[in-house]
Amino acid sequence: MTSLQVSSSKHLPFNEQPPVDGSDAAPIVLLHGFGGDRQTWVNIQTALSPSRKSIAFDLPGHGQALDWPRIGHAGVAAKAVAQSLETLELERVHLVGHSMGGAVASLVALKDIEKVASLTLLAPGGFGPEINHKLLRRYAAATDPAEMEMLLEQFFGWEFKLPKFLAKTAAEGRARPGAVETLTAIAEEIIDGSVQKTLPRKEMAELPMPIKVIWGTQDRVLPTRQSHKLPGIIATHIFERVGHMPHLEIPQDVVRLILQNAQSA
Repeated sequence: MTSLQVSSSKHLPFNEQPPVDGSDAAPIVLLHGFGGDRQTWVNIQTALSPSRKSIAFDLPGHGQALDWPRIGHAGVAAKAVAQSLETLELERVHLVGHSMGGAVASLVALKDIEKVASLTLLAPGGFGPEINHKLLRRYAAATDPAEMEMLLEQFFGWEFKLPKFLAKTAAEGRARPGAVETLTAIAEEIIDGSVQKTLPRKEMAELPMPIKVIWGTQDRVLPTRQSHKLPGIIATHIFERVGHMPHLEIPQDVVRLILQNAQSA
Protein backbone atom coordinates (compact mmCIF):
# COMPACT_ATOMS: atom_id res chain seq x y z
CA MET A 1 0.00 0.00 0.00
CA THR A 2 1.30 3.45 -0.90
CA SER A 3 0.66 5.20 2.37
CA LEU A 4 1.54 8.65 3.60
CA GLN A 5 2.03 8.88 7.34
CA VAL A 6 1.61 12.35 8.77
CA SER A 7 1.88 13.68 12.31
CA SER A 8 1.11 17.20 13.54
CA SER A 9 0.17 18.94 16.76
CA LYS A 10 -2.86 20.33 14.89
CA HIS A 11 -4.31 17.02 13.74
CA LEU A 12 -4.17 13.36 14.70
CA PRO A 13 -1.53 11.13 13.02
CA PHE A 14 -2.97 9.33 10.01
CA ASN A 15 -2.33 7.03 7.07
CA GLU A 16 -3.64 8.24 3.74
CA GLN A 17 -4.31 5.95 0.78
CA PRO A 18 -5.08 7.77 -2.50
CA PRO A 19 -7.49 6.20 -5.01
CA VAL A 20 -5.93 4.39 -7.97
CA ASP A 21 -8.50 5.83 -10.38
CA GLY A 22 -7.86 9.41 -9.27
CA SER A 23 -11.40 9.89 -7.99
CA ASP A 24 -12.09 13.10 -6.06
CA ALA A 25 -15.08 11.62 -4.20
CA ALA A 26 -15.40 12.29 -0.47
CA PRO A 27 -12.78 10.22 1.39
CA ILE A 28 -13.52 7.31 3.71
CA VAL A 29 -12.23 8.02 7.22
CA LEU A 30 -11.46 5.00 9.42
CA LEU A 31 -11.47 5.08 13.23
CA HIS A 32 -10.03 2.12 15.16
CA GLY A 33 -11.19 0.59 18.42
CA PHE A 34 -9.85 0.72 21.97
CA GLY A 35 -6.25 -0.46 22.23
CA GLY A 36 -5.76 -0.48 18.46
CA ASP A 37 -4.20 2.00 16.06
CA ARG A 38 -4.47 3.16 12.45
CA GLN A 39 -2.42 0.18 11.21
CA THR A 40 -5.36 -2.16 11.86
CA TRP A 41 -7.01 -0.69 8.76
CA VAL A 42 -4.19 -1.42 6.29
CA ASN A 43 -6.01 -4.30 4.59
CA ILE A 44 -9.23 -2.30 4.35
CA GLN A 45 -7.43 0.73 2.89
CA THR A 46 -5.74 -1.47 0.31
CA ALA A 47 -9.08 -2.96 -0.73
CA LEU A 48 -10.71 0.48 -0.96
CA SER A 49 -7.87 2.00 -2.98
CA PRO A 50 -9.07 1.12 -6.51
CA SER A 51 -11.89 3.65 -6.25
CA ARG A 52 -11.78 5.54 -2.95
CA LYS A 53 -9.37 7.72 -1.02
CA SER A 54 -9.13 6.63 2.62
CA ILE A 55 -7.66 8.08 5.79
CA ALA A 56 -7.04 6.11 9.01
CA PHE A 57 -6.44 8.13 12.18
CA ASP A 58 -4.73 7.23 15.45
CA LEU A 59 -7.19 8.19 18.20
CA PRO A 60 -5.90 10.12 21.26
CA GLY A 61 -3.80 7.89 23.52
CA HIS A 62 -3.21 5.31 20.78
CA GLY A 63 -0.43 4.67 18.27
CA GLN A 64 1.50 7.81 17.44
CA ALA A 65 -1.09 9.90 19.33
CA LEU A 66 -0.04 8.40 22.67
CA ASP A 67 0.98 11.83 23.95
CA TRP A 68 -2.03 13.72 22.59
CA PRO A 69 -2.79 16.67 24.91
CA ARG A 70 -6.18 15.31 25.99
CA ILE A 71 -7.12 11.65 26.21
CA GLY A 72 -10.30 10.03 27.43
CA HIS A 73 -13.67 8.60 26.42
CA ALA A 74 -15.31 8.64 22.98
CA GLY A 75 -16.45 12.24 23.40
CA VAL A 76 -12.87 13.41 23.86
CA ALA A 77 -11.73 11.43 20.81
CA ALA A 78 -14.64 12.78 18.73
CA LYS A 79 -13.52 16.34 19.38
CA ALA A 80 -9.97 15.46 18.26
CA VAL A 81 -11.29 13.79 15.09
CA ALA A 82 -13.55 16.75 14.28
CA GLN A 83 -10.63 19.15 14.81
CA SER A 84 -8.42 17.02 12.56
CA LEU A 85 -11.01 16.92 9.77
CA GLU A 86 -11.28 20.69 9.98
CA THR A 87 -7.50 21.21 9.95
CA LEU A 88 -7.12 18.90 6.94
CA GLU A 89 -9.90 20.87 5.19
CA LEU A 90 -12.06 17.78 4.67
CA GLU A 91 -15.49 19.25 4.08
CA ARG A 92 -17.39 15.96 3.69
CA VAL A 93 -16.37 12.40 4.59
CA HIS A 94 -17.70 8.87 4.95
CA LEU A 95 -17.03 7.72 8.52
CA VAL A 96 -16.22 4.11 9.44
CA GLY A 97 -15.68 3.23 13.10
CA HIS A 98 -14.89 0.01 14.95
CA SER A 99 -15.86 -0.55 18.60
CA MET A 100 -14.85 2.62 20.49
CA GLY A 101 -14.20 4.17 17.07
CA GLY A 102 -17.83 3.44 16.23
CA ALA A 103 -18.97 5.51 19.19
CA VAL A 104 -16.52 8.25 18.14
CA ALA A 105 -17.85 8.25 14.56
CA SER A 106 -21.43 8.42 15.84
CA LEU A 107 -20.66 11.43 18.04
CA VAL A 108 -18.94 13.24 15.16
CA ALA A 109 -22.02 12.65 12.99
CA LEU A 110 -24.40 13.85 15.71
CA LYS A 111 -22.34 17.01 16.19
CA ASP A 112 -21.79 17.90 12.52
CA ILE A 113 -24.49 16.38 10.31
CA GLU A 114 -23.41 18.18 7.15
CA LYS A 115 -19.84 16.85 7.27
CA VAL A 116 -20.73 13.13 7.40
CA ALA A 117 -22.01 11.59 4.15
CA SER A 118 -22.42 8.04 5.51
CA LEU A 119 -21.81 6.12 8.70
CA THR A 120 -20.60 2.50 8.85
CA LEU A 121 -20.20 1.08 12.35
CA LEU A 122 -18.44 -2.21 13.16
CA ALA A 123 -19.40 -3.75 16.53
CA PRO A 124 -19.77 -0.18 17.80
CA GLY A 125 -19.54 0.97 21.37
CA GLY A 126 -22.34 2.89 23.04
CA PHE A 127 -25.41 1.04 21.75
CA GLY A 128 -26.19 -0.72 25.02
CA PRO A 129 -24.87 -0.82 28.59
CA GLU A 130 -23.41 -4.35 28.41
CA ILE A 131 -19.65 -4.53 27.89
CA ASN A 132 -16.99 -7.11 28.79
CA HIS A 133 -15.34 -4.72 31.23
CA LYS A 134 -13.10 -7.39 32.78
CA LEU A 135 -11.59 -8.29 29.40
CA LEU A 136 -11.01 -4.63 28.43
CA ARG A 137 -9.35 -3.80 31.74
CA ARG A 138 -7.07 -6.83 31.50
CA TYR A 139 -6.28 -5.99 27.89
CA ALA A 140 -5.39 -2.40 28.81
CA ALA A 141 -2.94 -3.54 31.50
CA ALA A 142 -1.35 -6.50 29.66
CA THR A 143 2.33 -6.36 28.67
CA ASP A 144 3.40 -10.01 28.37
CA PRO A 145 3.12 -11.43 24.79
CA ALA A 146 1.71 -14.76 25.99
CA GLU A 147 -0.95 -13.06 28.09
CA MET A 148 -1.68 -10.67 25.23
CA GLU A 149 -2.24 -13.61 22.87
CA MET A 150 -4.76 -15.21 25.23
CA LEU A 151 -6.62 -11.92 25.65
CA LEU A 152 -6.65 -11.11 21.92
CA GLU A 153 -8.16 -14.51 21.15
CA GLN A 154 -11.27 -13.33 23.01
CA PHE A 155 -11.74 -10.53 20.50
CA PHE A 156 -12.11 -12.90 17.52
CA GLY A 157 -14.53 -15.63 16.51
CA TRP A 158 -13.78 -19.10 17.84
CA GLU A 159 -12.57 -20.46 14.50
CA PHE A 160 -10.33 -17.51 13.60
CA LYS A 161 -6.62 -18.27 13.66
CA LEU A 162 -4.92 -15.38 15.43
CA PRO A 163 -1.77 -14.23 13.58
CA LYS A 164 1.23 -14.48 15.92
CA PHE A 165 2.46 -11.00 15.04
CA LEU A 166 -0.68 -9.36 16.46
CA ALA A 167 0.12 -10.27 20.06
CA LYS A 168 3.82 -9.51 19.59
CA THR A 169 3.12 -6.10 18.06
CA ALA A 170 0.57 -5.23 20.74
CA ALA A 171 2.97 -6.19 23.54
CA GLU A 172 5.75 -4.13 21.97
CA GLY A 173 3.44 -1.13 21.85
CA ARG A 174 2.73 -1.44 25.58
CA ALA A 175 6.47 -1.25 26.29
CA ARG A 176 6.48 2.44 25.39
CA PRO A 177 6.61 4.76 28.41
CA GLY A 178 3.12 5.68 29.55
CA ALA A 179 1.28 3.34 27.16
CA VAL A 180 -0.28 1.08 29.82
CA GLU A 181 -1.18 3.97 32.09
CA THR A 182 -2.81 5.83 29.20
CA LEU A 183 -4.91 2.86 28.04
CA THR A 184 -5.94 2.08 31.60
CA ALA A 185 -7.10 5.66 32.08
CA ILE A 186 -9.08 5.57 28.82
CA ALA A 187 -10.68 2.24 29.82
CA GLU A 188 -11.89 3.74 33.09
CA GLU A 189 -13.49 6.65 31.20
CA ILE A 190 -15.21 4.29 28.74
CA ILE A 191 -16.47 1.97 31.48
CA ASP A 192 -18.82 3.21 34.18
CA GLY A 193 -18.24 0.63 36.89
CA SER A 194 -19.25 -2.53 35.03
CA VAL A 195 -21.25 -1.01 32.16
CA GLN A 196 -20.54 1.41 29.31
CA LYS A 197 -22.02 4.82 28.64
CA THR A 198 -24.59 4.80 25.85
CA LEU A 199 -25.38 6.90 22.78
CA PRO A 200 -28.77 8.56 22.11
CA ARG A 201 -30.25 5.92 19.79
CA LYS A 202 -33.33 8.01 19.02
CA GLU A 203 -31.17 10.88 17.79
CA MET A 204 -29.05 8.44 15.78
CA ALA A 205 -32.16 7.24 13.96
CA GLU A 206 -32.99 10.83 13.00
CA LEU A 207 -29.64 11.40 11.26
CA PRO A 208 -30.13 11.96 7.52
CA MET A 209 -27.14 9.98 6.24
CA PRO A 210 -27.29 6.21 5.52
CA ILE A 211 -26.15 4.15 8.52
CA LYS A 212 -24.99 0.55 8.48
CA VAL A 213 -24.10 -1.50 11.56
CA ILE A 214 -21.99 -4.66 11.20
CA TRP A 215 -21.79 -7.22 14.01
CA GLY A 216 -20.65 -10.80 14.60
CA THR A 217 -22.65 -13.41 16.50
CA GLN A 218 -19.55 -14.51 18.42
CA ASP A 219 -18.68 -11.04 19.74
CA ARG A 220 -17.45 -11.50 23.32
CA VAL A 221 -16.77 -7.80 23.94
CA LEU A 222 -20.10 -6.21 23.03
CA PRO A 223 -23.09 -8.57 22.69
CA THR A 224 -24.70 -8.82 19.25
CA ARG A 225 -28.12 -8.39 20.82
CA GLN A 226 -27.39 -4.66 21.15
CA SER A 227 -27.94 -4.47 17.39
CA HIS A 228 -31.42 -5.95 17.83
CA LYS A 229 -32.49 -2.88 19.81
CA LEU A 230 -31.48 -0.36 17.16
CA PRO A 231 -34.18 1.68 15.42
CA GLY A 232 -35.44 -0.05 12.27
CA ILE A 233 -34.21 2.75 10.00
CA ILE A 234 -30.61 1.72 10.75
CA ALA A 235 -29.44 -1.14 8.49
CA THR A 236 -27.94 -4.01 10.48
CA HIS A 237 -25.74 -6.77 9.06
CA ILE A 238 -25.15 -9.75 11.35
CA PHE A 239 -22.47 -12.32 10.44
CA GLU A 240 -22.38 -15.84 11.84
CA ARG A 241 -19.11 -17.21 13.30
CA VAL A 242 -17.55 -13.73 13.49
CA GLY A 243 -16.27 -12.07 16.64
CA HIS A 244 -15.57 -8.47 17.64
CA MET A 245 -13.13 -7.79 14.77
CA PRO A 246 -15.11 -8.06 11.50
CA HIS A 247 -12.68 -5.85 9.56
CA LEU A 248 -9.94 -8.42 10.23
CA GLU A 249 -12.11 -11.55 10.11
CA ILE A 250 -14.28 -10.82 7.05
CA PRO A 251 -12.56 -7.86 5.34
CA GLN A 252 -14.10 -8.46 1.89
CA ASP A 253 -17.64 -8.30 3.27
CA VAL A 254 -16.81 -5.22 5.31
CA VAL A 255 -15.33 -3.40 2.31
CA ARG A 256 -18.37 -4.29 0.21
CA LEU A 257 -20.73 -2.81 2.82
CA ILE A 258 -18.60 0.32 3.29
CA LEU A 259 -18.68 0.96 -0.45
CA GLN A 260 -22.42 0.23 -0.65
CA ASN A 261 -23.04 2.80 2.07
CA ALA A 262 -20.80 5.38 0.46
CA GLN A 263 -22.37 4.90 -2.94
CA SER A 264 -25.91 5.17 -1.55
CA ALA A 265 -25.00 8.57 -0.11
